[in-house]
Amino acid sequence: MTQGLLVGRRQLLAGAGALATIAFVPTTASAADRVVEYPFTLGVSSGDPLPDGVVLWTRLAPRPLEPTGGMTPRSVPVRWQVSETDTFRRPVRQGVDLAKAEDAHTVHADVRGLKPHRWYYYRFIVGDHVSPIGRTRTAPAPGTTPAISFSFASCSHYEQGYFTAYRHLASENPDVVFHLGDYIYEGRTNPNAVRQHVGPEIVTLEDYRRRHALYRTDPDLQAAHLVAPWIVTWDDHEVDNNYAGLTPENQDPAQGNGSSADFARRRSAAYKAYWEHMPLRADRRATGPDLPLYRGFGYGDTARFSVLDTRQFRTDQPCNDTFPATCGDDFDPSATILGEAQTTWLERQLGESTAVWNVVPQQVLFANLDLEAGGAVPGDNRDAGLTDSWDGYRVSRQRLMDYVVDRQVDNFVVLTGDIHAHFMADLRQNFEDESAPVIGTELVCTSITSGGNGTDQSAYFAAVLPENPHLRYNSNRRGYVSCRVDRDNYRADYRILDQVSTPGAPLRTGASFVIEAGSQGAQPA
Repeated sequence: MTQGLLVGRRQLLAGAGALATIAFVPTTASAADRVVEYPFTLGVSSGDPLPDGVVLWTRLAPRPLEPTGGMTPRSVPVRWQVSETDTFRRPVRQGVDLAKAEDAHTVHADVRGLKPHRWYYYRFIVGDHVSPIGRTRTAPAPGTTPAISFSFASCSHYEQGYFTAYRHLASENPDVVFHLGDYIYEGRTNPNAVRQHVGPEIVTLEDYRRRHALYRTDPDLQAAHLVAPWIVTWDDHEVDNNYAGLTPENQDPAQGNGSSADFARRRSAAYKAYWEHMPLRADRRATGPDLPLYRGFGYGDTARFSVLDTRQFRTDQPCNDTFPATCGDDFDPSATILGEAQTTWLERQLGESTAVWNVVPQQVLFANLDLEAGGAVPGDNRDAGLTDSWDGYRVSRQRLMDYVVDRQVDNFVVLTGDIHAHFMADLRQNFEDESAPVIGTELVCTSITSGGNGTDQSAYFAAVLPENPHLRYNSNRRGYVSCRVDRDNYRADYRILDQVSTPGAPLRTGASFVIEAGSQGAQPA
C-alpha cells in the first residue's frame, strides 16, 4: 500500500487499517485500469458545503506536469470514504466515482446524507494507493445561529513567492475557506523569479491543466485544502489578465486572442481546466466558454454568502482599461460588471435573506478608490477610479448600493481580493459625500504572494488615502484575512507576512476590526 502525506499523528496511524476497510468497498477496476504509480500527487480537497453534503475532489496524476498527468487514456474507478473519525473503521458514506480521462482524471464526488455543521474526514482509494486524509465540515442547518469561522484569500502567484500564508491559514482550522480569485497566473516563465512557471503563457487546455497541476503540487496549498472545505470563485488570471467577458487583454494571436472566436476557445479551455481542478459540483462544469459560477450558501441564520463572478458577464472596461478613469465612460448606464441575470439573482439573495450577516465574497475593489487629487474631468469633481474594479461600472455599483438601502439589507459585508493590499473600507451610498451614512463594510485581503514581499504601506496608496477617507486601513504586505462571525459580532483579523521570497516566514496580525450587528461600520478591536 502506498500512503500519501497525512497531517498529524492520528492521521499517520489511520493508514494502518486502510486495507481492511477497503475490502468492504465495491470496485469495478480491471487489470487494465490499475494505477501502478502513486496517483495522489496533487492532494485532495473539498468544497461547496451544504448542511447535508459536500464535494470531494482529487485528480489522479502520477506525473502531474506531463500532458496526461502520467495516466493512460482510460477512465479509472476511484473509491471514496467519509467518516466521523480519521480511523475510517465505520465510514458514514462511501462510494465509487469514475475519474474520466476526458476530465483529466479528476473526481468530483457529491456526497449527501451528512449531518449539519459537523466535521468529517475523507479519503480516496485506487488499488493499493490511499490518498492523504482530508477534513471537511458541512454548513449549519437553517434556523440555527452558531458561531462560524472562515478565512479568505486571493492572488497566489507561484513565481513571486512561497505559499507560506496558506500553511498559516491551515493552522487556524477555519470552518471554511473562501478563495476570491487568481488561484493561478497565466503568464510565461520568468527565469529571474523566486520560482518558475513551466512554459510560455498558457492558451490551450493542456497548458491550463499543467499550470493548475504545478500550483497543486505546492505542499502549503495542499495543506490549506486538507483542513477545511473551500468555496472558490475566479478573477482574471485564471484566464487572461484583465479580460472582460469575451474581450481579452489585447489582440495577440500568439496568446490565443487574435479574434473573439480565438478568445472564446481560450476561455473554454481555461474554464474547463478550472472546473476540473476545483471542488465544484457537476452542475457547475463548463459548457464551452460558459461556466455558472455565481452561487449562494446559507450558514444557518448566522450568515448568507452570495458568491459573485465579476469577470464572465462584464462589459469591457471603460477608458481602454487605463486608470485613473478620466473619460467619463465609467458612468455609462449600459456598462455592467455582473450582467442583468446575476444582478437580479444577487438582489433576490439579499432581499430574501433572513440571516444576521449578508456577506458578498467577490473579486475586485467595491469601494471607490480616488486616484487623483481634485476632479477627474475639468470642471467636474467626480472621482477618478480604477477602471477594472467597480469604479469602472459606477451605475452597477450604485444600483446595488441603492438596493441595500431601499430593502434595508442588514449587516452588509463585502469580501474582496485582487488588489494585493489589505484594506478596510466604510461603504457609503454616495462615496463623493463624506457625510453620507455608512451602509456596510468592505474587507479586502492582500495577496498570498503576488507583488512579492511588499511593504507595510506602499507609497502609491499612501499618497491617495487622503482622497479616500472611507478607506480606514491599508497594508501592502502579503497574507489573508481571518473572520469569526456570530449573531452579535463580525470580527476580522488581517494576517500579515513580512516576506514571501523565502519559505517559512512568521505570521503577525496587522489590524483587527469588529462590526457589531445592527451598527454602522467597523471599529478597531
